[in-house]
Amino acid sequence: MDLYRKVRLACAEGMSQRAAAHHFGISRDSVQKMLAFSIPPGYRRTAPVKRPKLDGFTGIIDGWLDGDREVHRKQRHTAKRLFERLRDEHGFTGGYTIVKDYMRERERRGREMFVPLAHPPGHAQADFGEAVVIIDGVEQKAHFFVMDLPHSDACFVRAYPAATAEAWIDGHVHAFAFFGKVPASVLYDNDRCLVAKILPDGTRQRATLFSGFLSHYLFRDRYGRPGKGNDKGNAEGLVGYSRRNFMVPIPRVATWDAFNAHLEEQCRRRQADVLRGQSETIGQRLARDLAAMADLPAAPFDACDQTTGRVSSQALVRYKTNDYSVPVAYGHRDVWIRGYVDQVVIGCGGEVIARHPRCYGREDMVFDPMHYLPLIERKINALDQAAPLAEWDLPPEFATLRRLMEARMIKAGRREYVQVLRLLETFDIVDLHAAVKKALQLGAVGFDAVKHLVLCQVERRPPKLDLDVYPYLPRADVATTSAASYMSLLSEDAA
Repeated sequence: MDLYRKVRLACAEGMSQRAAAHHFGISRDSVQKMLAFSIPPGYRRTAPVKRPKLDGFTGIIDGWLDGDREVHRKQRHTAKRLFERLRDEHGFTGGYTIVKDYMRERERRGREMFVPLAHPPGHAQADFGEAVVIIDGVEQKAHFFVMDLPHSDACFVRAYPAATAEAWIDGHVHAFAFFGKVPASVLYDNDRCLVAKILPDGTRQRATLFSGFLSHYLFRDRYGRPGKGNDKGNAEGLVGYSRRNFMVPIPRVATWDAFNAHLEEQCRRRQADVLRGQSETIGQRLARDLAAMADLPAAPFDACDQTTGRVSSQALVRYKTNDYSVPVAYGHRDVWIRGYVDQVVIGCGGEVIARHPRCYGREDMVFDPMHYLPLIERKINALDQAAPLAEWDLPPEFATLRRLMEARMIKAGRREYVQVLRLLETFDIVDLHAAVKKALQLGAVGFDAVKHLVLCQVERRPPKLDLDVYPYLPRADVATTSAASYMSLLSEDAA
């Protein structure tokens, strides 16, 4: 630019173009260009680049690259492979560089363009992401639900063991409770948990659970194009932001509830941030979002999958490939099942008969030992091989009680031990454990004694282990033995 200025100044003061070229050591064409433009115009191409060796093959290249759209992205043509096929199959004599440059320019021309969007208040976007977490010392994959309000950039994040339909609905319920309002609309991708089918006219056939959820909260659902995540770019960006900022380093928590409490606190703290290009905090802009939203309904939606089943001969009900136990009294009966994100509830008629933690494995069996004790009491020989009791972590005093009962009464002792376990149907494990320890201390090894002791434990009264508690037994009076008593045996009366 300094040379440019000097040449123009010299010519303006009367120096000829020939003299300026000789004085500054440049060509007269350069001097002429400097006088024509006040600043350097830069390089300007007047005609497209000619590629005589490649021009006859561009149609072949375009056909190959168009065909790549139908195959997996990892098996598409590279520039090197294009060059090799042109050389070997079509006698191409040009170089690799012009093939690479043509492919780069073609890809650049084909890139999608986007329209800047304005986001009115009151609308939301939702999505799911994945991250690694350590729950109770076990490393596992967390599927986290995100909801973003594009106008204010306020967010909500909640993690689940799996991205099921129940998790989608539960995430919405907690997000609406977090904001205290219901958005006017929510934008989604076409996840199968939400959309059962895309009809030929472009409308969506919603999944049953999601349809009921929409009817409960009465907001409008919108969907992006299939396979186009950028249609809800704010939610996609929030997935990455949450993973980088809320889950680095890898979270180590005791429970899922503790992890979700951490995520919710991070979402609240973020509302104090001022983002680039904004003069207000997220929380201040959130007020406009909330003003445009609807109030929550009187009660939250019950976020569960509902289905039916039948109890097998082993008192098991199958739900999502896993089997859950129910009391043996309900064998071979029809039951209803409600699958929540954290538990499975099974009922018969209007009664809930079993609750289990939700299992996200496959082909597992989830037992409650209490469900099988009445059957084991009748089929006592199954006690040692009963699978529901195999993983039952009872205090060591119970094993001692069983050993003493079996030593004293053999098979009847095993049955009495099961009767002791059945006391858990009425009493808490803490009270029964205390009663068993007391029975072992007193040497009162029996079901009646343990039952008496646990009642005393609950009623806070001292135990009274004597024959007075058994009024149906005859009272025995034992006198002091004397020699005269033996003489009576030899008398004629006795004879």
